Amino acid sequence: MSETVLTNARLILETEIVEGSIVFDAGGIRAVDQGRSALPGAIDAGGDYVAPGLVEMHTDNMEKHFMPRPKVFWPNGLAAALVHDAQMAAAGVTTVYDAICAGTPFSTKNYRRDIFQDVMAALEEGKRLGLFRIDHRVHMRCELTSPDLIADIEPYAEDPLVQLVSLMDHTPGQRQWRNIEHLRTYSLGTGKSNEEFEADLVERAEEARNVPANWQRVVAMFGARGIPIATHDDTTVDHVEAGVASGAVISEFPTTIEAAEAAKARGLATVAGAPNVVRGGSHSGGVSVSDLAERGVLDGLSSDYVPSSLLQAVNILNTRHAIALPEAMGMVTWKVADILGLKDRGHLKPGLRADIIRFRIVADTPVLDAVWSAGRRAF
Repeated sequence: MSETVLTNARLILETEIVEGSIVFDAGGIRAVDQGRSALPGAIDAGGDYVAPGLVEMHTDNMEKHFMPRPKVFWPNGLAAALVHDAQMAAAGVTTVYDAICAGTPFSTKNYRRDIFQDVMAALEEGKRLGLFRIDHRVHMRCELTSPDLIADIEPYAEDPLVQLVSLMDHTPGQRQWRNIEHLRTYSLGTGKSNEEFEADLVERAEEARNVPANWQRVVAMFGARGIPIATHDDTTVDHVEAGVASGAVISEFPTTIEAAEAAKARGLATVAGAPNVVRGGSHSGGVSVSDLAERGVLDGLSSDYVPSSLLQAVNILNTRHAIALPEAMGMVTWKVADILGLKDRGHLKPGLRADIIRFRIVADTPVLDAVWSAGRRAF
């Protein structure tokens, strides 16, 4: 196995940044040392940052390639998945939990159920054929209001690709959409008329009755496998308590400081959106993620709908919110890996998987120079 040696690099470790060298190959990280390397073939990184590959636990980016325009369904699922894979690698992500929507989050007309099986099949095929640049796993987004949810997910109850499950309740007036007018603005922005939106409200209120039973069945189905379970859009202490009672270990995208602080106090890891940091706030009326970071109740970041937002958010938390760079970087690397039980990655340590990124900051923007996934150049 040919080795890659990077020297004259700023290595981002858990608590510090050191000037040093790193040696790795397909078998893993071989050495992490301070000072310059004299090994033949060592690459002078020119003072660039070198960090672990990013770990992304919740991205909706895959679905954009299966339906690139409204009602336009791409006929080649594998091709769609490969483009998504390349985008994630180009954002510095080396481990991605693709958030695949199971059930219908808004109405029976929603496209996500139409592409669900195609997305799962494309991911399985890409993994089986060894075509992906990075490591893909499935984050099963379970829409609890859906009457068809259990029937949709049962075929995947034992699927090894499914490594994370979240409990989603998008009932109008609850959680993310507790403010109906924010939901109206969002829906009209997707092309729905006001009349269609009002009809959706009626239908979605009816479907809310499915939530309690679906919640219990999803927890029983995947909890038995020891798969991490996340709650979603926690807004109140009661929401957090419900997650704790169900064995959840993650509170993702809390919408209030109250919920984030409650999650932290009860031992749940809190993960929130990097786009919120980059934009300076939520698009749906939720809490500022930067505020959560400053209060010390943020454990990890997710790119959600913008893959490149991860490194941008790290830089912003560091330069504008006084979060030390190793701490901010941990929110997209080792902290997320640890939350998900990935013991073989997320850190620059000998013996671990060689997921490595090299980047620099230009005009207040992170610029990736290279990405290695399991020691192989991915970007």
